Amino acid sequence: MAADFLPPELRVPSRQEVAGLMMRWLQPLIIEDEVRTCPGCGAYRDWIVFCMRDDSVWLRCRAGHETKEPGLDAAWYNRNSGPVERFHPTLEEGLRHLGH
Repeated sequence: MAADFLPPELRVPSRQEVAGLMMRWLQPLIIEDEVRTCPGCGAYRDWIVFCMRDDSVWLRCRAGHETKEPGLDAAWYNRNSGPVERFHPTLEEGLRHLGH
């Protein structure tokens, strides 16, 4: 059996091991000329945007309300997110890292 190219601590998890990606979106989110608001509390800025393995995009406001956003997709996420800087073992750790 051949030795692995990289040691385990330097390997990037495969897409199958990652449930999704997340980024912080501080400014108002405008989709089709409308400012998106949280259906739970009316918040319109400081979102966490999730891009899931099924290419769906979800929004989470600071109060913790989550909603699927049909007006966005993985292509939008990829155009607007920076490079992946770090993987988090739990959702809570990722949210803490992003300041939520």
